[in-house]
Amino acid sequence: MSYRTADPLPPVTLDDVRGAQKMLSGVARMTAMEGSRHLSGLVGAPVHLKCENLQRTGSFKLRGAYVRIAGLLPEERAAGVVAASAGNHAQGVALASSLLGVRSTVFMPSGAPLPKVAATMHYGAEVRTHGTVVDETLAAAQEYAAETGAVLIHPFDHPDIIAGQGTVGLEILEQCPEVRTIVVGIGGGGLAAGVAVAVKALRPDVRIVGVQAAGAAAYPPSLAAGRPVSVENPATMADGIKVGRPGDVPFRIIGDLVDEIRTVSEDALSSALLLCLERAKLVVEPAGASPVAAIMSEPDAFEGPVVALLSGGNVDPLLMQRILRHGMAANGRYLAVTLRLTDRPGALATLLGVLSVVDANVLDVSHVRTDPRLGLTEVEVELHLETKGPEHCAEVNSALRRAGYTVID
Repeated sequence: MSYRTADPLPPVTLDDVRGAQKMLSGVARMTAMEGSRHLSGLVGAPVHLKCENLQRTGSFKLRGAYVRIAGLLPEERAAGVVAASAGNHAQGVALASSLLGVRSTVFMPSGAPLPKVAATMHYGAEVRTHGTVVDETLAAAQEYAAETGAVLIHPFDHPDIIAGQGTVGLEILEQCPEVRTIVVGIGGGGLAAGVAVAVKALRPDVRIVGVQAAGAAAYPPSLAAGRPVSVENPATMADGIKVGRPGDVPFRIIGDLVDEIRTVSEDALSSALLLCLERAKLVVEPAGASPVAAIMSEPDAFEGPVVALLSGGNVDPLLMQRILRHGMAANGRYLAVTLRLTDRPGALATLLGVLSVVDANVLDVSHVRTDPRLGLTEVEVELHLETKGPEHCAEVNSALRRAGYTVID
């Protein structure tokens, strides 16, 4: 994704964030902050979860979108607004526009999850599908803005957007005044920049840690270069932070105020999402779980009390199913094994008996007889098993080998 503003824009100040907070009164919720006993045990200090996944539209994006649209001149409102997004920003712009009586058009890529498309339409936007990636969708939105005069509402690269997102930082300080570290996911940088502006102005001692998916980490090379640089073909399950180039405005703020940028793997993201669901009973999208992933990956690196900002909870159910399975595998609770056995009556029953002895629960069985790789009397079996952790996985594999089965790695 490559977003860029054309003109220099003024800096964002604490007064801007406070003004945004007044504007959002009665619009955005002060979302809950929940303690996490499991994460606190890992860190050795209190860890709290700031639940923006419970915000209206399911993410923090409403805050910035509302402030930006509310600040438009009357003639700009009359022309309407346009946005490009695969999900959270789309819904934030749609609801904010409806609340303010402004016509909105949202361009979404053809692969956008159907629940997000439906929600955007439900909030009152006209949805137009264009392209397969957000870069193409943004180009269509920009063309529409040029043709119609509609105002393009940028997802992160505008002071009003950043000020709106910064209201999360004010809430964190109010709800957890003893906080020492705030961990926040970073895509283009609007949320992290806004939180940093608010928090550092009031509590410069608080450490701000930004988190990016390793496959879409544009900030580390950009900060090293001293300017925003693009990462080609960003790849991550965390579409909310899958941004190929930092925004110009948030980049300057993050370079000055954010103390550290960390990256997390896909395994860490799926494990974090699983933990949020199982331990905190919270549905969180991969981008929203990125702060939890960073804490789980290196808990000793965070001084407590810690606040992990769960930025959103809009995840497609089909994607959630795949991610949960991935997370279970990463935690040793899901095991897929392929093995060969002699094709004779009772052979599969004997195999399942071996698995029963080691208490492995069979979720799925695939039985292949016709494959040029197999011998005349061989059959290949792929098993998907529910297991209890890495040690249990090792026990299952050992039991299969002791029983004489050839496990194919």
